[in-house]
Amino acid sequence: MTTQAAPPFPLDGARLTEALALAESAIGVSEPNPRVGCIVGRADGTLLGQGATQPAGQAHAEVMALRDAAARGHEVRGATAWVTMEPCAHHGRTPPCCDALIAAGVARVVIALRDPFEQVDGRGIEHLRAAGIAVTVLDASSPLALAARELNIGFLSRVVRRRPWLRMKIAASLDGRTALENGTSQWITGPAARADGHAWRKRAGAVLTGIGTVLEDDPRLDVRDVPTSLQPQRVIVDSRLQTPPGARILRPPGRVWLYAGDGAAAGRAALEATGMVDIRVLPDARGKVDLAALLADLAGRGVNELHVEAGHKLNASLLRAGLVDELLVYLAPKLIGLGREMAAFGPLTELDQSLAFRFVDTSRVGNDLRVRARPPGREVF
Repeated sequence: MTTQAAPPFPLDGARLTEALALAESAIGVSEPNPRVGCIVGRADGTLLGQGATQPAGQAHAEVMALRDAAARGHEVRGATAWVTMEPCAHHGRTPPCCDALIAAGVARVVIALRDPFEQVDGRGIEHLRAAGIAVTVLDASSPLALAARELNIGFLSRVVRRRPWLRMKIAASLDGRTALENGTSQWITGPAARADGHAWRKRAGAVLTGIGTVLEDDPRLDVRDVPTSLQPQRVIVDSRLQTPPGARILRPPGRVWLYAGDGAAAGRAALEATGMVDIRVLPDARGKVDLAALLADLAGRGVNELHVEAGHKLNASLLRAGLVDELLVYLAPKLIGLGREMAAFGPLTELDQSLAFRFVDTSRVGNDLRVRARPPGREVF
């Protein structure tokens, strides 16, 4: 298949950049589908239509762009479609986008990123070319392809690895403490960092915490500080089903998924009586929740990105198991001294036993510092 390391025409880069901005508007909207943007226009720079992926079961980006062009009274025959991910060629909840582009008579399609989903995976490109449409696919290493990949890293993880992209959020002091020794943690970071954290929650298909956090902090774990049309699924790791039936996390919006281990029968009836829980028992050899099996189950339920806000014990378990794909750490400019650590693992006897990460991004958020880090090579899949 022919690919281009960079867009062959200057307009391609500009239009794909605009399409990526449209794709970003699908955050908190399109789950579990990928975030895709599409621009339809002519080589002379005339914009005919544009669109982004709608909620699951509704129109994809290409169809939205074609509808927009029709609403504007534009004829798209002979035009170019710039799309951030390969158009689908299968009939799922909606008809194939390839068929819509072919029926509309577009002459050329420029694609930033190939879709690895097994029912697409090059078939969309082949279908378009078989219809006589010129197709350009960017090289996977090009900046625009990488941007499209980053925007959909959770979708790609679920499709290729059969598990969500796990992002662990931690708010801590400069000396790495997430709470005082007595458990007090509100608020280490400032309001800007908290709002930014909610924006990352919005990206996720699910937000996960552990029973320790539920009992100590009684969190809601919904998205409140930024607008969203779709609330992430809330998930609790609760080996013995100790979640109180009156916990705030069991209030709307939506039901909560609880994952339990062995010995979970005692509290089950009271929790199920709330009508707000879906309980699955996934024990490991020690009778606790099998975390790898949990991630596989979440992938089967359509979760692309998993946002973890948990305590030092569950954080440590996920890190030890090698299941953390990204750290999202907010550091406040203060020292606490003795207190709760980010993750309770170790002690290590050698420095080379440490868990290695590489910095992806550092940004100032209000008075705090946001650090994103990933294990080396984790994005390669």
